[in-house]
Amino acid sequence: MTNSKDQQKTAQPTADGIAQAAKAAGKKGPPPVHLWNPEFCGNLDMRIARDGTWFYLGTPIGRMPLVKLFSSIIRKDGDDYFLVTPVEKVGITVDDAPFIAVDFEVTGAGQDQTITFTTQVDDVAVAGPDNPIRVVRDKTTGAPSPYVLIRANLEALIDRKSFYRLVDIAVHSTFEGEKWFGIWSGGVFFPIIPSVELEE
Repeated sequence: MTNSKDQQKTAQPTADGIAQAAKAAGKKGPPPVHLWNPEFCGNLDMRIARDGTWFYLGTPIGRMPLVKLFSSIIRKDGDDYFLVTPVEKVGITVDDAPFIAVDFEVTGAGQDQTITFTTQVDDVAVAGPDNPIRVVRDKTTGAPSPYVLIRANLEALIDRKSFYRLVDIAVHSTFEGEKWFGIWSGGVFFPIIPSVELEE
């Protein structure tokens, strides 16, 4: 997903400048990006690939502390993604979701079950009313792409191994008057596929 065409102009800020501003702003905890409204400074040649790899100027960012710093100041406005500090707002490209859920832990069972996801940058989210799971199926192949909300309106794509583990603990339940195969977490049932399609 890319930023709108009217925002496609050369960005003056550099990745180092954004990182320094983010580090300074987040000294006392997670940066409050939702409170910051700096002027839009253009687009930065930075991209998050579908597998969660961050690229700057076409080269993977190999320093995980730097990736974690950038990931802490992502904001999504409409369909566009930005890195936001108190003084700068730059657009970045996100191929799919800004995070990857790479693991999860399960406590409880049945409708009392709770699933806690961890992302590639060590964000943690407990699936439930505030952090729903959703599954998007490809219109052509029917292949599922599962997501979990991490914070604000930022989602993580659940990686394949984790999704297979979810399927192993999924159950059939009634959802909106129909039988679905899905997951319970935090008192909420999250549908994956209609039960009738599995029977077919």
